Amino acid sequence: MNEPTEAISAIPARMNEAWNRGDATTFFADFADDAVFADFEGTIYRGRQEMIASHQPIFDTVMKGSRLAQGEVLFAEIIQPGWGVVHHRVGIALPSEDEPPPSRRSMQLFVTAWQNDRWEVVALQNSRLISLEAAAALESITGAQREHDV
Repeated sequence: MNEPTEAISAIPARMNEAWNRGDATTFFADFADDAVFADFEGTIYRGRQEMIASHQPIFDTVMKGSRLAQGEVLFAEIIQPGWGVVHHRVGIALPSEDEPPPSRRSMQLFVTAWQNDRWEVVALQNSRLISLEAAAALESITGAQREHDV
């Protein structure tokens, strides 16, 4: 792996370590000031300061003691000079859990840019991993609920 690819590949691991410490500032330290982050629920955060302000209370309350585990960079590539992408998979384990359950596994797509003399995340899409079987089960439940509401 070449130096830029190694540099962008290291970003998710630093984020995982910061999550495990409950540190939102360090979690978003590799993000550009004007970065965009789409979380798994579809909420869009604009700017590193908004991300930090919204996530530190989460780390201090509902996700306190949780940890990111089983992080794996599936690929990292410089797609053109100054631009890179990283695909990462990870799970969230709650304090009472040894391993993350399948329902809390996510895949993440990072878009990085060389700016301010470093690689910065300019966009992150975090999506929950879900099997086709689980999606079909959800559709059958929500479909039945919609029919009931009509």
